[in-house]
Amino acid sequence: MLSDTQLAYFLQQSLNAAPVAALYAMLAFGYSLSFALTKRADFTPGALFAFAGQVFVYFTAFGYDRLWLIYPAALAIGATAAITYTLLAAAIVGDKVIRPLARISPNSVITASLAIMIVLMELVRIAASAKDLWLSPFLNTRITFWAHPGFPVVLTAIQVINVVSMTAIVLLGAAVLAYSKQGRNWRAVSDDAFAATLLGVDAGRVLVAAALITAAISAVAGVMATSYYGSMDFGAGLMFGLKVVMIAAIGDQSSPAKCALGAALYGLAETMWGAYMPYVWRDLAMFSGLVILAVVARQERRV
Repeated sequence: MLSDTQLAYFLQQSLNAAPVAALYAMLAFGYSLSFALTKRADFTPGALFAFAGQVFVYFTAFGYDRLWLIYPAALAIGATAAITYTLLAAAIVGDKVIRPLARISPNSVITASLAIMIVLMELVRIAASAKDLWLSPFLNTRITFWAHPGFPVVLTAIQVINVVSMTAIVLLGAAVLAYSKQGRNWRAVSDDAFAATLLGVDAGRVLVAAALITAAISAVAGVMATSYYGSMDFGAGLMFGLKVVMIAAIGDQSSPAKCALGAALYGLAETMWGAYMPYVWRDLAMFSGLVILAVVARQERRV
């Protein structure tokens, strides 16, 4: 039997896993929207995620330090700039880099996406004069779920807001795919783009819409994650992008909802490992588990 303190610790770690699980789920959902259509691994969503976070921090600092705005107004300026610049970058990269490469050598998209990540991160680093910028904490009021005398179970307001918002975005997206005309078109193109075209579905338009939604989800996730963590760097974008790509490869890429669920479970397992096992081995253990699952779940196509 667990003591009250051990139970409180377990509940606290479960709550700590919620923001991470919601973030992974949101990123996996957005990534799978495009992957189900292109059938190519792509780290660009991870690059856009990190880029949005860095732009958010930069413009928030600019609005607060240079324009002398109050902090909520500076945050609004930063979030608006992050989403706008990320969507603009996604449109330029998709039109000038990804689409030409996809026609010539689809496998080169993987390498190009890593290069894009480095370029985007360096652009923000140069704009910030190579300074590490951090957000001042906000919405950090503690919400108590269990007032245990020795170990209160709490989350901050920003954690709760992020979990609720990200979960709502995933559920709304899943509902649109399941019940709307746009969702039916997306499923048709995902199953067979040529057959969908013969039935009057504009496969090109569906692909462009999916890419824009993926970019928008990456941008919003970047802003929310940065609001929670306080900063964003190149390594974070690479790690999140790699994890999402591997999680989506294991699951059913044609079902964004299932990919989101798998990503959420991965976030829960990752947090619990850090809580009960040696933290230094966490990433090695989790990535090894992903590789093993990828091998076990791999399906061969019979020609």
